[in-house]
Amino acid sequence: MISKGRVWKFGDDINTDLIIPGRYLSSYDPAHLAKHAMEGANKEFAAGVSKGDIIVAGENFGCGSSREQAVTAIMHSGVVAVVARSFARIFYRNAINLGLPVLISTDAVSAFEDRDEISLDWRDELLMSGDGSKKATLQQMPTHVKDILEHGGLVPHIKAQLRHRRSS
Repeated sequence: MISKGRVWKFGDDINTDLIIPGRYLSSYDPAHLAKHAMEGANKEFAAGVSKGDIIVAGENFGCGSSREQAVTAIMHSGVVAVVARSFARIFYRNAINLGLPVLISTDAVSAFEDRDEISLDWRDELLMSGDGSKKATLQQMPTHVKDILEHGGLVPHIKAQLRHRRSS
């Protein structure tokens, strides 16, 4: 499967307050959160992001608090994946649990520019510019993480496992 979209590029240490500022946490409505996604880091993001776009960032993406709303805001903004050099552990786990693909790449942030048109090849674990001139490899995801993401998150994954066990 291949996803196509634009790059939204961010640097290192993008914390959860930059992803979804605390003043918007009075509501857990995903549409409300999406309207303010990444507002602390780029005020143009929420109005400009399109379904299929990909966040590309540096090190320690999602550091800060453990708020799940940071993942929810990104997911409901239309972003299909976050690619970074590294992730804060709690953000990484929240993303997997909620069904947002978080992919590690040591070279993506230096390979692409903000708003580049790119393709994400899920099978070959590769990011490539529209004209093929720029490429970045992705670290292979563990099989159990792929399984969770294929079900749309941890809860749907566990429900599928339970249905399978009952039918066996």
